[in-house]
Amino acid sequence: MKLTFLKNLETPLAWAQLSHQKVRLAVATTGVCFANILMFTQMGLLSMLTEGTTKLHESLAGDLFLVSSFSPTLRWGMSFPRSVMYQAGGIDGVASVSPIYISSANWVNPQELSKTNDSKQQGEAFTSEVRIIAINPAQPPVFNLSEVNQQITKLNVPDTVLFDRFSQDSFGDIPQLINGKQEITTIMGNRRTYIIGLFNMGSSLSNNGNVIMSDWNYAQRSGGEKLDQVAIGVLRLDKGANLKAIQATLRANFLNNLGVEVYTRQELIVREQEFEMSEPNGVVLTFGTIVGFLVGVIIVYQVLYSDINDHLSEYATLKAMGYSDISLLNVIITEAIILGIMGFIPGFIASLGLYQLLASLTKIPLTMKLTVGIQVFILTQIMCALSGAIATNKLRSADPADVF
Repeated sequence: MKLTFLKNLETPLAWAQLSHQKVRLAVATTGVCFANILMFTQMGLLSMLTEGTTKLHESLAGDLFLVSSFSPTLRWGMSFPRSVMYQAGGIDGVASVSPIYISSANWVNPQELSKTNDSKQQGEAFTSEVRIIAINPAQPPVFNLSEVNQQITKLNVPDTVLFDRFSQDSFGDIPQLINGKQEITTIMGNRRTYIIGLFNMGSSLSNNGNVIMSDWNYAQRSGGEKLDQVAIGVLRLDKGANLKAIQATLRANFLNNLGVEVYTRQELIVREQEFEMSEPNGVVLTFGTIVGFLVGVIIVYQVLYSDINDHLSEYATLKAMGYSDISLLNVIITEAIILGIMGFIPGFIASLGLYQLLASLTKIPLTMKLTVGIQVFILTQIMCALSGAIATNKLRSADPADVF
């Protein structure tokens, strides 16, 4: 008969088995911790990749957004005719339409510019590529960024821009340089440019920095015909208008036939993230998470297998006393869960520091999200439980007759 009191000792027995050899326990905990850090790092970088690219999308004000249907991402810079946007403005329920233009240009670090004296040296100054976002300051705000909306009238001055303070360091320490000054002078697109304010948006793995300028200044630099091609059309609806009905009307009437698609903000964000996930970077980081999981499985399996092998005679004795294979499996799974919890806690804490370090080095916002923490914790428990289940194959071979 099975000894019922032993069932109540499963958790203490599991802990006793783990803690019996302190060095092995420390190695096992370190291994699980390493696997957690690897998974946290890969998932954090994946979050940086997918969410970092949608900072512009999240900053948009408006209800519906028009983009080119030929491009799965704004990063490709594909546009559509401005006339389509104004056709959309004629639909009942649409209160206003506003264009956003996106391009890029070379950017000279103002600190490098101050070291040069002639035009030849200026042309040889270190340059980076900055993303230009052009808007019409006279139209309803297209951003829900208070800093931009408060300074928007400044953009009417020729050759002025607002600079994203979260841009990469290669653009110069603009926030420090502009402190207490009305403007900072630099060269953008081989033309003298004046930085007259700052805003927060954030860079990404594919975009190192941002500036916002007026569409008039944009046209002066790129040519007036550039205003005929729009990157994003921002639609504001009348108060109380049915968003889904208007979106369906826009799609059904003419937009799809003109190479334009209409999205809500969330749909636009999901579209961008899905594209990034399908790109090689997204595939590699997803694969890295899987590798971290497999590394953890191997480490925990080796620990539990060694533990079972060292105590095989004791397990055989328990089986001789009536302890079933299922009960012994519960002991091993409990050991695995304890290892998972012990390894997760330091791994989580170390990953918090790693996230802060990455955010500081890259200037790309990266915070530990509850969803990521829960996902890694669940993966850790599955990882350890799977290792325990595999390790019990050795336990099933423990024949009491071989012991006695």
